[in-house]
Amino acid sequence: MAASSTDRIEKQVDLQASISRVWRALTDHREFGQWFGVNLELPFRTGEMTRGNITYPGYEHVVMEVTVNEMKPEERFSFFWHPFAVDPAVDYSHEEQTLVEFTLDAIPTGTRLTVIESGFDKIPAARRDEAFRMNEGGWTEQVKNIEKYVIESP
Repeated sequence: MAASSTDRIEKQVDLQASISRVWRALTDHREFGQWFGVNLELPFRTGEMTRGNITYPGYEHVVMEVTVNEMKPEERFSFFWHPFAVDPAVDYSHEEQTLVEFTLDAIPTGTRLTVIESGFDKIPAARRDEAFRMNEGGWTEQVKNIEKYVIESP
């Protein structure tokens, strides 16, 4: 069953890089931080949380926390997080998290990366629309960022 258009963001980009290169850019926490704009403290490990400050100008005060859901080498990487949790005065821990999934597929020119973030319908109504809107735009930029990153850092 298809999720409602308010519950799910999906982006796809064809990368001129091998699956192993894209996998490394996604799952090495230091490389992820380079293109995503976050300084994560710990490596990604299934079932564990890592956190770090956003490095994007204007958002350096924001601490991003992700809990790794799945790491299926060179196929799928996913984590849970609180979308657009940018106000340090707000405790988001009581809210449901969204699931971010990265899926890699081989194509003749390299790798097709699909990014899906789902679960927005569970976010409190007071901030649901803004979280969806900000992350919709955010993922548009992030697929460009990873594309540039894997080309410039083969």
